[in-house]
Amino acid sequence: MSYHDITYEVVNNVARIATNRPRYRNAQSRRLLEELDDAFREAGDDDEVHAIVLFGAGEHFSGGHDLGTPDEMADRRERPIEAGLRGRFDRSREQFVDKTMRWRNVPKPTIAGVQGYCIYGGWIIASAMDIVYAAEDAMFLGSNFQFFSVPWDMHPRQAKELLFESRFIDAREAMALGLVNRVFPTQRLHDEVLAYAERVAKNDPFQLRMIKLAVNQMQDTQGFQAHITAAHLMHMASAEGERDPGYALKVPEGRRRPMVERAFEHYQLNKDRSS
Repeated sequence: MSYHDITYEVVNNVARIATNRPRYRNAQSRRLLEELDDAFREAGDDDEVHAIVLFGAGEHFSGGHDLGTPDEMADRRERPIEAGLRGRFDRSREQFVDKTMRWRNVPKPTIAGVQGYCIYGGWIIASAMDIVYAAEDAMFLGSNFQFFSVPWDMHPRQAKELLFESRFIDAREAMALGLVNRVFPTQRLHDEVLAYAERVAKNDPFQLRMIKLAVNQMQDTQGFQAHITAAHLMHMASAEGERDPGYALKVPEGRRRPMVERAFEHYQLNKDRSS
């Protein structure tokens, strides 16, 4: 498969995957997600690959789902989804739950290097990786999105406090909460991720696979996959609720979700107060 929206290469037994739409802050178009899915499958099947790293090209890991770039809109016209709830559910489930679960379960260690914005869909992809390293400029924004990992990424009370307010957390807070493993200066992030991945890749691949299975099985025994399935339905209901006449927030005229807009307002207000 030839790639347009990602890059892929294997060096020193490490598959290096990078989303490559920096012009759009690596917004997750359908084509980008399909290419990621293919790349993770290829890396998982390649015996020469012992570990996998994921980056986002440019200044930002991911600004989230693609809500209307020209490429995405052209793709929607060429490959329209079924009208109504059935079509929206099928697209949402396959694009943002089934694919992400496959990446979580790739039989090799995965490491994300996150810089800049990591909003909604960006958080989804990062949290599906085994390890998350962040640059000092990383900014995370979560919600009850499709692959709702947030209460597994941190204590449920901390998840509620964060999500009720809808605010960004920086790299240091993300590490304190448990979402991020380590934080590095932005200029060192890429090298630190690759250095760790190459150390991991020197270990026995089968042993690494068994370790990953054992840890993932612990979560699954506690109900991780069942929770993701149920929470996706709650996400669908929440998204539909934004169309209600009584919805409390103003729907932005641009391409931001209402709670994302609110988080940016909070961020700017706090920035102004501290300046």
